[in-house]
Amino acid sequence: MSSFNPQKLSVKIIPPANSIQPMEGRKYTLTHSDITAELFLDIGYVYNYKAINLNMRDEVLAKWQKDKHGHLILTGKAYVDGGEFSQNTSAIRFNIFKREMNTALKGMIYGDRPFFANYPFLLDAPIYIYYESSYPQYNQTIYYGTPRQYLNQIYNSF
Repeated sequence: MSSFNPQKLSVKIIPPANSIQPMEGRKYTLTHSDITAELFLDIGYVYNYKAINLNMRDEVLAKWQKDKHGHLILTGKAYVDGGEFSQNTSAIRFNIFKREMNTALKGMIYGDRPFFANYPFLLDAPIYIYYESSYPQYNQTIYYGTPRQYLNQIYNSF
């Protein structure tokens, strides 16, 4: 993945989702090709589990949900391990996810620009990514800024 290239992003909206709905519960499935460096984003009411490579488990899933105060936030998940990998392999996976998360989030946010045009207040919503691991040092949630920050990075790089 490494650097974000909008030309290498393919976006698929899964009906009945569109650029207006759903807002709460809107789900993103981001996968990629290690060979072509393409990103594949599916947006819908459900995750696109068919797009996930169950051997690699290198997808990033995210959704819009309400926090305890009723504000919408973007929460995501990266599957580091469920106990099937050694601690060393899990460390490598965790570090790759952390290194590539910026690109993954750019893909999700850039790919859903029409949605943000309809709900511009969500550009300032916080983004939290949960790294799921059986090892406590990798099992953590990290704050990743706001969608506006990612769009600014993309547009300032042109």
